[in-house]
Amino acid sequence: MTETVYTSSDDTQVMSERVQLLAASIRKEFERMIGIYGENAVKQLTPLVVGVLENLEQSFQERQEKDVELDLLREDNEQLMTQYEREKQLRKGAELVMKHCLGLDDTFVRNTAMQSS
Repeated sequence: MTETVYTSSDDTQVMSERVQLLAASIRKEFERMIGIYGENAVKQLTPLVVGVLENLEQSFQERQEKDVELDLLREDNEQLMTQYEREKQLRKGAELVMKHCLGLDDTFVRNTAMQSS
């Protein structure tokens, strides 16, 4: 999706292709209505439509930001799950080593007790 830069009186903004196409279609319809009914037919409607298009554009931008945020959170989640699985495997290994050491310790104690007797 491409973006077009347009300039308003107070700042420069980027308009998404979707909103740009919609605005162009509405403009053509307004021009048709002006040709048939005169400029007064759309005079009061134009600011309302512009406001709706601006709100739509803002919604698209917010959605895009949320999508980026969601992608980042998914990546974080994947990294955390990988780290969790790695730590789980390390913990299992440590438990096996601990059991083995306790078994060796018990064997040593028994052997020492038998030698003392």
